[in-house]
This record gives sequence, C-alpha cells and structure tokens, in this order.
Amino acid sequence: MTRCTAIAGSGQRCRAIAITGSDYCHAHHPDRAQARRRAARKGGQRGGRGRPQVDLNALKDRLISLGEDVLEGRVDRQDAATAGHLWNVAIGAIRTALKAKEAEELEAKVERLEEAIEEKDVRGRSSSWG
Repeated sequence: MTRCTAIAGSGQRCRAIAITGSDYCHAHHPDRAQARRRAARKGGQRGGRGRPQVDLNALKDRLISLGEDVLEGRVDRQDAATAGHLWNVAIGAIRTALKAKEAEELEAKVERLEEAIEEKDVRGRSSSWG
C-alpha cells in the first residue's frame, strides 16, 4: 500500500494512503487543492455541517482508490480488506454522529416551539383578564 509522502502540519509524515498513480493522498494532492477549497467553502455555508460530508467524500475516494489498487495488484487483498473495513467503520461513526446532531437540532427546535406556544398561551390568558 503506497503511503502519502506529504508532511502533515504536525511535522510527521502523512499516514494516509496515496491516490492511485500519485505520491499524495486526497488531502495533500496539489491538483486537488481547488476542489478542497470549494468543499471547505461549501462546508462553511452549511453552518458547520460541511466537515462530515468532506470526511465522507474523502473516505469514499480512498475506498475507490483502494479498490483500484487491489484490482491492479498494487495492494495486498488482506491489507485492503482491513483498511476497507476500518474506513467503513469510520463512515458508520460519521453517519451516527450526523444522525445524533440532527436529533439534537430537532429537539432544540421542538423545545423552542413549545416555549413559543406556552408564551403565546400565557399572553393570551393574561390579556383576557385585563
């Protein structure tokens, strides 16, 4: 399995798997910088919800690349199966986190609606006595 040759912000070598036919992973490939900026911009427009989508897209790209590497004989099938399994676990964790966040947001909206209804009821009752 070919590893990315980039040096991460921590000063350590990146541990991600390189894109097929490249020395870099998706996060470090110079030809993908514009796509990363676009994705980051879209993430900011979603009110903080963009990052999981970017993570899912990156994992999808890695799985596709890994599949190509296996078919072309560059990666051992067992190594690929292990990496694929771990990435699928990561995808599941991201999906679960997204669902939990959506549930929290929905719960907060319901609470705000209930408070607004109660406030309206209280105002309606107090004005009828006046």
